[in-house]
Amino acid sequence: MDLSTQYLGLTLKSPIVAGSSGMTSSAKRVEKLEQNGAGAVVLKSIFEEEILFEHEDIMKEAESAGANLDQFDYYDLHLKGEKISDYVNLIKDSKAAVSIPVIASINCVYSHEWVSFARQIEEAGADAIELNMFFLPSDFNRPPEEQESAYFKVIDKLVQTVSVPTALKVSYYFSNLGQMIQRLSKTGVSGLVLFNRFFSPDIDIDNFSIKSSFVFSTPGELALSLRWIAIMANKVDCDLAASTGVHDGEAVIKQLLAGASAVQVASSLYQKGPEAIGKMTETLSEWMKKHGFNSIADFQGKMSQERASDPAAFERVQFMKYFR
Repeated sequence: MDLSTQYLGLTLKSPIVAGSSGMTSSAKRVEKLEQNGAGAVVLKSIFEEEILFEHEDIMKEAESAGANLDQFDYYDLHLKGEKISDYVNLIKDSKAAVSIPVIASINCVYSHEWVSFARQIEEAGADAIELNMFFLPSDFNRPPEEQESAYFKVIDKLVQTVSVPTALKVSYYFSNLGQMIQRLSKTGVSGLVLFNRFFSPDIDIDNFSIKSSFVFSTPGELALSLRWIAIMANKVDCDLAASTGVHDGEAVIKQLLAGASAVQVASSLYQKGPEAIGKMTETLSEWMKKHGFNSIADFQGKMSQERASDPAAFERVQFMKYFR
């Protein structure tokens, strides 16, 4: 039985990919994921914003201690260089430890840094780069066209700079989501990941403070990406990977049937450990055997909107027949 799939021009021994998270933050953890059947790993993202916050905290601490701040000139550049060096070593160590594709992940604040980070990551030997890019549409004075154009500017610079495959992890915060996904697929990226999952604020009603909402995804969150994978399959010029809400083998099967080339998992790895991938793989293999499929290609996209017997079901949004 052949579980291999093509994603970003890379051959994966399995469509199950360990998504970017703390579970992919060291070569040792990456090796454990390969041992449990992961087809590829997306390393924990390097966040430019975290570097900036750390620099800000250090400067505040130094100022409160009465230190001479002149000695901290260019310290932000030093800190950034140090963090990038650590990430480069993570890539090299992971590549040395496993045979599966190692995909780096970057998140930047300023447009010029995307290119700088990507170039150094490519030189480190990453098999591909995943852009963890999102601009919260909360600036009411910024026209939507300007907001969306920021994505295309970054991608255009990146695909002209690096030669390794590039994937974009997108959000669903677009006014015309289908069209935006389609447009992004024509930029030269090799893949789109549907969808990114974000920190969400919650309110502590006793302490009157802001706290984190649900950190891990739930199986119920599968529905959103499943709908859009199915709708966009065969309508894009790149591969599609599904993400968020994948907690068991059945969810993997559903996303592949919808048209995904790969399926990313993260929350389930935190909750169940790397062994979760092995159980998902077992479920996938048994299901394929039961239905007489010898390869992923035999059924990938079989239930996409274009090929489903009831294509309108993917565009249905009201619960009319359930609440009469």
